[in-house]
Amino acid sequence: MKYRQLGRSALKVSELCLGTMNFGPRTSETESFAVLDAAVEAGINFVDTANQYGGRLGVGTTETILGRWLAQDPSRRDRIVLATKVHEPMSDDVNDRGLSARHIQMACDASLKRLQVDHIDLYQMHHIDRLAPAEEIWQAMDRLIAQGKITYVGSSNFPGWKIA
Repeated sequence: MKYRQLGRSALKVSELCLGTMNFGPRTSETESFAVLDAAVEAGINFVDTANQYGGRLGVGTTETILGRWLAQDPSRRDRIVLATKVHEPMSDDVNDRGLSARHIQMACDASLKRLQVDHIDLYQMHHIDRLAPAEEIWQAMDRLIAQGKITYVGSSNFPGWKIA
């Protein structure tokens, strides 16, 4: 397996990242565990999920499956770079979505619980939230870093011009 730096950080991640979106809705827990085991054995150290993944089984299902896999062998946590995302609706509650500081904090805490870990390596904004001021988003992310809940902040599904 070849490894690269994650963005401008010194963190090394495998060139292949295992996406887990179908763990639960299309892949049973047993099959998901086998995929994770094979990926780690092949040298993949980068695993990506999102708080909303779960399909018909319900939001958070994929993180829950990944958390059970991590709990089976605590040494796994140290061998992978764990990424998850925040933004999508988690319930019908009007504030249980988006990138408000409140939702970011609550969503991170819920992800940590489902994943059964004490920190997330890469916490990503899943989509742009045009209603959330950038200052509010970064304040929330800085707070999570200061609390030791996340290490790196990233984005997913953002156009390059918006990031610039």
